[in-house]
Amino acid sequence: MGDAERPLAGSKTEASHAIAPFELHRPAQQTQPFVFNSPHSGRIYPEAFLGMSRLDRRSIRRSEDHYVDELFSSVVQLGAPLLAALFPRAWLDVNREPYELDPHMFDGALPPFANIGSMRVAGGLGTIPRLVAENMDIYRGKLSVEEGLSRIEQVYRPYHACLRKTIAQTHVQFGKAILIDCHSMPANVRVAGGNRRPDFIIGDRYGASAAHDLSRAAVSFLSGLGYHVVRNKPYAGGFITEHYGRPGRGLHALQIEINRGLYVNEETLEKTSGFDLLRADLSDFAARMMAHVRDEAADQRLAAE
Repeated sequence: MGDAERPLAGSKTEASHAIAPFELHRPAQQTQPFVFNSPHSGRIYPEAFLGMSRLDRRSIRRSEDHYVDELFSSVVQLGAPLLAALFPRAWLDVNREPYELDPHMFDGALPPFANIGSMRVAGGLGTIPRLVAENMDIYRGKLSVEEGLSRIEQVYRPYHACLRKTIAQTHVQFGKAILIDCHSMPANVRVAGGNRRPDFIIGDRYGASAAHDLSRAAVSFLSGLGYHVVRNKPYAGGFITEHYGRPGRGLHALQIEINRGLYVNEETLEKTSGFDLLRADLSDFAARMMAHVRDEAADQRLAAE
């Protein structure tokens, strides 16, 4: 997958010790104005965390974006970096504000700057999640405030610092940066008003996080590969898409949601026979997106001459 940068663990949380919390896979030379990010595919579960949970080892994995980092691994060979979490979403969700915290989960008072009233906190899906998919409670008891804040300071903040730096370096090098935030969704997801399950959902915060041309191209290329693709419903993009997408400044962010039924058995969590085909199609998709942006830049240069 190319050279991987692993930050030193050094965390006081139970996820530290010898395991780095994330990896940045870089090509030998970055040749594309793209950054790919897989924040929810981490599957290293600390034993101490599992001991705090009321869920078994399979149930606690229900909220993973299973193998999404592997599905997009080819982008490194295509000339773009890929940041991938190794820690699980059930332990810490970096696709949230840094302090979206549920006060009922902790045995002490949260700091006054914590956002305790967000809809995501109310739904049990804050920065430190209370639930995994299917509304299953994660913890047997309450967490210490110190433990929760330590996860944010020791893992959340370094993760976003790495992502922010990678995007900034890309922007400086190419004059633009296009973040593709990579996720998966349950196979039973439906779009309101329709009975057909989408294979992909492209989210651009209803046009606020990326240029329309990029969103349109993403939908077109995936549709051309034979997939059913919708835009923004029911997933328009989370915190990462909203936070990093500034199209007026040449910073674009698209979220891509992949139907898990295409490539994984949601009961056993094993890859199915569709995995390799999907990975090849996503490599094709990424290459087409890169060519589209390259051709568009060439057309703009010609128009300026």
